[in-house]
Amino acid sequence: MYTQLDIESHFEGKLKIAYLNQPDTMNALTKPSLSDLKDFVKECNEDPTVRCVAISGRGRAFCSGQNLDDAFVNGKEHHDHDIIRKIVTDYYNPLVLEITRCRKPVVALVNGPAVGAGAMLALISDFVLANDKAYFAQAFSNIGLIPDTGGTYFLPRLMGRQLANYLAFTGKKLSAEESKAYGLVAEVFPEEEFNSKSMEILEKMANMPTAAIKLTKKAFANSYNNTLKEQLDLEADLQQEAAETEDFIEGVNAFLQKRKPDYKGK
Repeated sequence: MYTQLDIESHFEGKLKIAYLNQPDTMNALTKPSLSDLKDFVKECNEDPTVRCVAISGRGRAFCSGQNLDDAFVNGKEHHDHDIIRKIVTDYYNPLVLEITRCRKPVVALVNGPAVGAGAMLALISDFVLANDKAYFAQAFSNIGLIPDTGGTYFLPRLMGRQLANYLAFTGKKLSAEESKAYGLVAEVFPEEEFNSKSMEILEKMANMPTAAIKLTKKAFANSYNNTLKEQLDLEADLQQEAAETEDFIEGVNAFLQKRKPDYKGK
């Protein structure tokens, strides 16, 4: 079904991992790969058996950003003044919205360089796990562009205005450890342990109470624009919704019975 992705399924289908599968171009993004990713996330979001979604890259890179040959067809469309707008609105923006609206946790497994749109593909995910050889670079300014793929929205919120400006203006590379120190990355693992350590976290996420995670994501998303009073009211509403789930009942029973909970994501 997906010509640009290599899909893995784990833990009886509760975890789905999509690997960008163009290692010869360091997984540079094309219109087909962006469409495949959007469709993959949408399918996972709608599949009740899927509890966790992950995105990674085959080969030595996570993603090197937009494939310029694909964007300009070897330069033939360079003078079409609207070509970049079309690519952003038709391919990047729908993918960003699909990832950020996903009701399941979306985890970026950054196995190597993440550059430009590739860096933002990771940073718009719910959290990032990286190996210690990975780096992140907002390389848009190097070719005279601005951060897209949600970059102008998320970077100031993740890092603050000053650091966001610095990285966007300079295109400076940040190592995985530097990125963790700035709050862009949740965990960094040695390259040789990356797969096993990441899978431990993904297995945990695939067995968490997914309904509560969905509501947590909704609450965090609304916090950007809500007043404190509005956010407190929303917390009360969403907490009640969480308390009416099967997972909440199972969690309470497991606690009282001193056993490990068996969540179903409902």
